[in-house]
Amino acid sequence: MSASARLVTTLAGPLDSATAGAPDVLCLPDRTLVLQSDDAQLAAYDLAEALAGEAAVARFPAPWRRRFGTRTVAPGLDAAVFAGVHAIRAVDRHGVTLWEVRHGCWEGGCRELHTSVDEYADSRDHLYADSGSAVFSADGKLVWAHVRGPLAEDGEDPEVLDEWLVLDAADGTVLGEADAQTVAAGSDHVSHPDPGQMGLSVGEGQDGVPLLWGRWDGERLSVDRIGDDDRILLAVSPSGESFLTVTHYQELLALHRAADGSVVRELDAEEAVAPHPALPPENDEPEVHWDYYAGFLDEHTVITGTVEADEEFGAGRHWLVDARDMRLLGEVGYPFPVSGVPLALGDGSWCTVDEDTNELQVWRLDI
Repeated sequence: MSASARLVTTLAGPLDSATAGAPDVLCLPDRTLVLQSDDAQLAAYDLAEALAGEAAVARFPAPWRRRFGTRTVAPGLDAAVFAGVHAIRAVDRHGVTLWEVRHGCWEGGCRELHTSVDEYADSRDHLYADSGSAVFSADGKLVWAHVRGPLAEDGEDPEVLDEWLVLDAADGTVLGEADAQTVAAGSDHVSHPDPGQMGLSVGEGQDGVPLLWGRWDGERLSVDRIGDDDRILLAVSPSGESFLTVTHYQELLALHRAADGSVVRELDAEEAVAPHPALPPENDEPEVHWDYYAGFLDEHTVITGTVEADEEFGAGRHWLVDARDMRLLGEVGYPFPVSGVPLALGDGSWCTVDEDTNELQVWRLDI
């Protein structure tokens, strides 16, 4: 069975820059934002406004080069947060620092509590530092941040451990903190419709991929560690009642119950997906595995891919899955070749990013 995709429109990314990275999407309960950055700035627009031809691009001067960390924007596009090597910094559209929370250095051998990026901007080791991440809560009132810590006072030597913080988005006050019990190479937050909940996927290289689920009750941050450090968090359903993971080696795509993190059902890639049609006949042991990307088109429909496994043989394939029983519905058919993974946009549509132009191609099922 196959499902046909209909092209809705093609949109330029927020930045017209030869040095910009590919656009990304940030899905929030009532809006989807498109983000793109280069070394000088982060730019973003509201997808719904862009589809209506009314998008205004919000631009935020970057406090440091793009490779020094990660970045995100507030739901109202009035502030951006940069999660850097030595600090979490919030800025407005003029680049004015709204607040900053310093933390231990993400470069594994460094024990300095830096005050400025200038202290390591030319250090080769720091160019390849590990990184954390930050994201605004669904209502924009909190910032959840995964940092190298714990936080240290001036003159103290920070330990090389990670912390998970809940910050006041208005002034950066640390409202809650918890020992993440991770040593990250990188991390990624996955938002929940409830501002008091958040998922965090932490990459520790060969040591595993801890999945943390945080709950903030207004006074205390509690953290549950889900699974055996072998599942990567991909997406939360529109209702917030469930979430998706893929195992570290990408063989199993799973639906979890958000209330307790338990696995409801799993879908094995090698059992569900046929080998690539361009697979050479002499290859009698094809390896099919899921990508590290999947999302909910709606509460019951998931879109994912096997692009990474397919690329050796030809065009990457995208798939629809019924989330109610984790049953493969079929391959997505496109009117022309597309590149990369499908990025769900939270409203029944998804996008692909053209690898040559960085344009977003927005799709819907042709029903």
